[in-house]
Amino acid sequence: MPTPQELNRIASQVRRDILRMTNGSASGHPGGSLGCADYLVALYFEIMNVHPEKWDMDGIGEDLFFLSNGHISPVWYSVLSRRGYFPVSELGTFRKINSRLQGHPATEEGLEGIRVASGSLGQGLSVALGAAQAKKLNGDKSLVYTLHGDGELQEGQIWEAAMYAAHNKVDNVISVVDYNGQQIDGPLSAVLDLGDLAGKWKAFGWNVLTMDGHDMEDILKTVHQAQGMCGQGKPTIILMTTAMGKGVDFMEGTHKWHGVAPNDEQLANALGQLEETLGDY
Repeated sequence: MPTPQELNRIASQVRRDILRMTNGSASGHPGGSLGCADYLVALYFEIMNVHPEKWDMDGIGEDLFFLSNGHISPVWYSVLSRRGYFPVSELGTFRKINSRLQGHPATEEGLEGIRVASGSLGQGLSVALGAAQAKKLNGDKSLVYTLHGDGELQEGQIWEAAMYAAHNKVDNVISVVDYNGQQIDGPLSAVLDLGDLAGKWKAFGWNVLTMDGHDMEDILKTVHQAQGMCGQGKPTIILMTTAMGKGVDFMEGTHKWHGVAPNDEQLANALGQLEETLGDY
């Protein structure tokens, strides 16, 4: 089991991958990807029970993850490759013609680790709840995890799914919101403020936890706490505070890097701020 310090070192490499991937294709979404690197590293390298070497679409007997905000595919692809789902060298094909690493995750190309196409915002929770109910019906004690953007919660389907989960006591799902306060058009508070987000989820019948998405020890502690709440009749959501563009000083805390790739000069600046720990692809 890796230590928080070891997980932080992996996350540094993942951030380097994100920057190089988006620079290499001159497109993609680095901001949210950088912000979610710590959580996804913790999820795949310590928290979830997964078997990359025995990958299949069914995932029977292992935990499942669904990325609802599919535009942050660079961080997911990096983590999947570093965890052993597919060769790290394939990261260099991101968003290229005939690549399996599409801008938004897709299943047609057969990329290991991807169980559903995503990126049409608002749909991921519904999909995850179906998978979670299937596990319960099959007597599979594994858990289902989801990740959502905070701007994504402006979609009505999220709240339909939230009602459904509570009503049907889907208590084997742990959802996380990337609560960075930014979306493509500007600050969340200016576009469509979410108000008392914790209060909303509680009113919909969910357990609600909060965590610092850049504190590895807090991530591990909070998700393990959420695991302890499973099986008690209520779904659980974690509001994860992050900074968009985390790790790169000129990208942090602004929506301007939501969907803009760094040029060569910006890439060199950014990589100079991040330790290479596992070797660049």
